[in-house]
Amino acid sequence: MSQSNENISSVDIQTTIIQTGNGDHTAVTFAQETDIQNGDHEPNDVPESEVPEPDSDDDPQSSTNHGTAARKNFQKKRGHRRVTNAGEVTYKKIVSSQLMNSIQMGLHHAIGRQANKPEEVVLIQDFYESDTIFFPANGSEKTPAHKYTDFKFKVHSPDGLRHFRNLYDIKQDEYLISLCNEPMIELSNPGASGSIFYLSKDGMYFVKTVQQKEAVFLQQLLPNYYMNLKQKPNTLLPKFSGLYKYKCNTKNIRIIVMHNVFPSDIEIHQKYDLKGSTYKRKASDKEKAKKDPTYKDLDFLDQHPEGLTLDSKRFNELMSQIKSDCRVLESYSIMDYSLLLGIHNVDKAKRKPDKKTMRSVSVTCKSTNNPDKKDNNRSSIYHSHPNILEVDQSTKWEKETQVPEGSIPGYNAAGDRVLIFIAIIDILQSYRIKKKLEHTFKSLMTDGDTVSVHHPQFYRERFIHFMESSVFKKIPLRVIRSPTQRKKSMKRKK
Repeated sequence: MSQSNENISSVDIQTTIIQTGNGDHTAVTFAQETDIQNGDHEPNDVPESEVPEPDSDDDPQSSTNHGTAARKNFQKKRGHRRVTNAGEVTYKKIVSSQLMNSIQMGLHHAIGRQANKPEEVVLIQDFYESDTIFFPANGSEKTPAHKYTDFKFKVHSPDGLRHFRNLYDIKQDEYLISLCNEPMIELSNPGASGSIFYLSKDGMYFVKTVQQKEAVFLQQLLPNYYMNLKQKPNTLLPKFSGLYKYKCNTKNIRIIVMHNVFPSDIEIHQKYDLKGSTYKRKASDKEKAKKDPTYKDLDFLDQHPEGLTLDSKRFNELMSQIKSDCRVLESYSIMDYSLLLGIHNVDKAKRKPDKKTMRSVSVTCKSTNNPDKKDNNRSSIYHSHPNILEVDQSTKWEKETQVPEGSIPGYNAAGDRVLIFIAIIDILQSYRIKKKLEHTFKSLMTDGDTVSVHHPQFYRERFIHFMESSVFKKIPLRVIRSPTQRKKSMKRKK
């Protein structure tokens, strides 16, 4: 096991003119990660821009010659993710099943090794150290034999991210069991980035591939991110639990582990990715045809023109937390983040009873009655927001149904009771030259203020305005009189 300091990287922007298949010339901007310390840079570690890598490792002419064969072999392409006609998924030409099993082997070794280390005080260097272990196919004294190609597994900030897990009250053995006890589930929707998503079998954790620049940016954020979590435990920002790198041959794949925002045992009837912008912010017909679609801003305005109503106390606390988190993101020049919003319609579930959903809601509600009992079935990517979730037993909502931990009770325009699950996601995009060029280009085609990518300060202000004016609405708290007051009032009327 080797240990070394993690490298801090800078970004070089290069614009290249490439010739497309129809003879046109297109300017493509590549974000090149250049290391300024020795150790992590590898000659074949190609920066992962939004431009997909060629299907062939040969030169562009070779790729053109084999274009027909590539079209036969591959049905879908997005980023580094490929799906063959046979349904086999690859990422950087590594089969997804091999990637998943190799990641689980690496996680099992890394988490198990760390469980034997005593906990120590938090030091700044904890966030910049790394451990690397080699997994030969034939096995070694420290690693098991396996049927895949030799690979290396690097753990970034092993002690630093252990401090994160301690803040989340995650025990090492629980973390190990969730991620490694059973095969993970690969999600079919790769998102716009073409990342690979895995979900742990118990629904507690997401494992996601990220670009090199995102992994470097996250590691730079870790010390201050930790301090923010310490000071503001109710934050809606992601709960990162691990940062890793898998290297096989010349391919480097960065992976983050974070908590799932939605509970695995409560049905989410509607799901939205909201940015506060309107330019092309509508789910495609293909997305809407899915069993579990993710809608966007314009869809929300169409489906919930009056927004979701919360009582005054919850509204004020929620908006205060959103504003606080957005200020933190702006301080790091972060923009293009989203509010992930899930809605469970309680009254709809009662009208169309689902045994699994109703049983699991009941179990979740009961678990909140006992403060000493930890709810291991609940999965939330963020903290449980105890201030936001204080239950006012005088309201109609809580008289009939208790509120599961990690949710916010409210109403839709039809008067149905809803449970709202929210989180701020996709926070690893900073406003660099590439994003500035993207904003400039899109502004030539439409109103620049409606474009998602924008200056961090403007993005924050637009985001907050959209949330407090269109998504969430405030209703005044009702004054509930005691039985004695009601009796006196009745006497006066007589």
